[in-house]
Amino acid sequence: MMPNLPLSGKSALVTGGARRIGRGIALALAEAGADVAITFRNSHAEAAETVREIESLGRRALAVECDVRSEASVRAAVAAAVNRFRRLDLVVNNAAVFASAPLDKLTLEQWDAVFETNARGPFLVAREALTALRAVNGRIVNIGSLGGMKAWADHAHYCASKAALHMLTQAMAKAFAPEVSVNCVAPGWIEMDESDASQATHFAAKTPMRRNGSVEDVAQAVLFFATGPHFVTGQVLAVDGGLGL
Repeated sequence: MMPNLPLSGKSALVTGGARRIGRGIALALAEAGADVAITFRNSHAEAAETVREIESLGRRALAVECDVRSEASVRAAVAAAVNRFRRLDLVVNNAAVFASAPLDKLTLEQWDAVFETNARGPFLVAREALTALRAVNGRIVNIGSLGGMKAWADHAHYCASKAALHMLTQAMAKAFAPEVSVNCVAPGWIEMDESDASQATHFAAKTPMRRNGSVEDVAQAVLFFATGPHFVTGQVLAVDGGLGL
């Protein structure tokens, strides 16, 4: 008996898909039946390994070096994905930078470096992919953050960039309807291999669900928007175990 593969015959593009949360999302989409293209900037080895893992699931895969801050680079990456798969059903805007700095000492360079990746990048990727997505009634899922909902004093530029992405999600949902649905997954504290143990303990204790989030939690939320009702659009879904309550 064939397993249910809700994304069979479809293709996805995951920015920053070589490692960490992006890798988890890319693999979850492949497990659901999608062919997957990922972008990366410096993680050549990790990108190659993620491609191998996707292909081991019987899906087609593609890794494209891309700087989401660059209009030309984004245009080339989207074109490469469309050319490889002949269609594009889903874009996951995952590529991002996380940074901290005291607000009163925050430099213009630090501010711009966060915004050009976290806000400009998703705008550019979505704009370049829109024609292909409209052709198949596709979907966009942006990866926001609990920091876009709650103020973190030493992460003002990061929080502001993610709040901008949440609003951009809603603007896209109105502008790209009815052909394309646009939603956002906003993770809270996600525990990964390199997570600081003391911080992990601290956040787990503060979380009503009494544990930290996992990459799988985020990936499953993306799958919800990728496979659920197309009618659901403009939503920002916190994946935080209640941490933000």
